[in-house]
Amino acid sequence: MLRSKWTKVVVFLLGLAPLAWLGWRALNQQLTANPIEFITHFTGDWTIRLICITLAVSPLRKILGLPDLIRFRRMIGLYAFVYGSLHFTTWFCLDKWFDFHEMLADVRKRPFITAGFTGFVCKLPLAVTSTTGWIRRLGGKRWQALHRLIYVTAIAGVVHYYWLVKSDIRKPVLYGTLVALLLGYRMVAWSVGRRMRAMPRANKRAAPAIP
Repeated sequence: MLRSKWTKVVVFLLGLAPLAWLGWRALNQQLTANPIEFITHFTGDWTIRLICITLAVSPLRKILGLPDLIRFRRMIGLYAFVYGSLHFTTWFCLDKWFDFHEMLADVRKRPFITAGFTGFVCKLPLAVTSTTGWIRRLGGKRWQALHRLIYVTAIAGVVHYYWLVKSDIRKPVLYGTLVALLLGYRMVAWSVGRRMRAMPRANKRAAPAIP
């Protein structure tokens, strides 16, 4: 079922669903008394959610025995970039009114904006090099090394959210816990894989010579 082209269509439509819901609320004037703040928080929430889902694809495909889940990771990652871009654009265009000097001043002076801007900048090369052509140009290992920036993006996003909120920290703590678990899983898997690769070499060195 996961190999069907229609499954990708479903995932594509699911990725658009939050944006469609936001558009419906805008058309019906249901963006609260502060629409800019509502849009900013809405797009930011979906950015960190999609980053967490992107990071969860690899563990889930191994734990659930569903290798074809990997087919959707790139699309989900691109959706994380789309919602992150909308989050940044809302702040820059609607809040700062294209004022570069004020934007840069905020990045320098306000730590939560510095963290958010760092996460957004790290997502840019990931989106640009997400195509098959870029994978071929960079080669598998270099492409994988570059795309580890998703870890920096996830951590920066959580820090940005935590520093942004003033009292209710439940959501950033939840996302931070998810990111910590997903990165912890990767560290354990990497460590186990390294040991497994080292075992044949160790056994080979320990084996007695055959006369």
